[in-house]
Amino acid sequence: MKNRHEVFYSKILLFGEYSVICGSEALTIPYTHFQGELSFLLNNKYTDLNFAKESNMHLQDFANHIKKLLHNDELDFDINIKALERDIADGMYFESSIPQGYGVGSSGALVAAIYRHYVPDNHSKRTLLESEGINIIKNRLAKLESYFHGTSSGLDPLNSYLKQPVLIKEKKHIELVEIPQKDFSDTEAIFLINSGTAGITEPLVNYFMESCENENYKNVIMNEYIPLNNKCIENILVGDSTSFFRHLKELSKYQIEHFNPMIPDSIQALWKQGLETDNFTLKLCGSGGGGFILGFTKDFPSLKKQFDTEGINAIPVYQRT
Repeated sequence: MKNRHEVFYSKILLFGEYSVICGSEALTIPYTHFQGELSFLLNNKYTDLNFAKESNMHLQDFANHIKKLLHNDELDFDINIKALERDIADGMYFESSIPQGYGVGSSGALVAAIYRHYVPDNHSKRTLLESEGINIIKNRLAKLESYFHGTSSGLDPLNSYLKQPVLIKEKKHIELVEIPQKDFSDTEAIFLINSGTAGITEPLVNYFMESCENENYKNVIMNEYIPLNNKCIENILVGDSTSFFRHLKELSKYQIEHFNPMIPDSIQALWKQGLETDNFTLKLCGSGGGGFILGFTKDFPSLKKQFDTEGINAIPVYQRT
């Protein structure tokens, strides 16, 4: 059994929310500010006891789900279910600072941890870094994470598993990438804003899928939203800051018009303020409905001062060091 003290980070889906379901590109990064690890309830354990006990019960439910998948031959890989159940009976839980329902991959980190510790590693590092190997891992993780959301792309747990930025290109080609800091200014930054309420992924995804049954809505997604999404990814990866912020603003306008049910009421006015002033730009962080909202700005120090006076806490995600 591998060392259970291995930490798994939260993730942030920078671009690709909803559109990745329709075949767009997606870019996700590990966010080390929030993290989790498998741990055990011990007599000398100093933690939130109620949280740990509840997590242990949730793990048992998850293990029962995995057992059912195995019984029905719905998994095409081996998982040591006996060891998992034994550890859960011994008090194992997921010690985590990742907020649930906030779009930063709480279930993805848990699934990555379970996969790492209880699935035999049949992939060498070289194979894993190849697109085919990564796709195998992603598909396996998706089957496990579907327990939490009804459906899963596998992208969240994959990011926690690999612990570095992941780009999904069209035709499901996956690459490990880096965002070039040197091409962005010292004041530009990505940040999070807390909407104040948790979101629930499954009903929002279902709403999107039902909306896509309307041919006109689906055409707009394919011909307007996906090209904007892909342009933002292209711009940020090549370090084209000017084009990036231009396309980002168009994406933000699109989301508040077409994805309005996914934007919490508490954020609507601030979202529009960003578009009007051009001091910052907001977009969904994951499925939306609550949780965190992603923000981008060309002048984070000034914006932070402004937000502080307004009682808004901007949590930095990415800045040039």
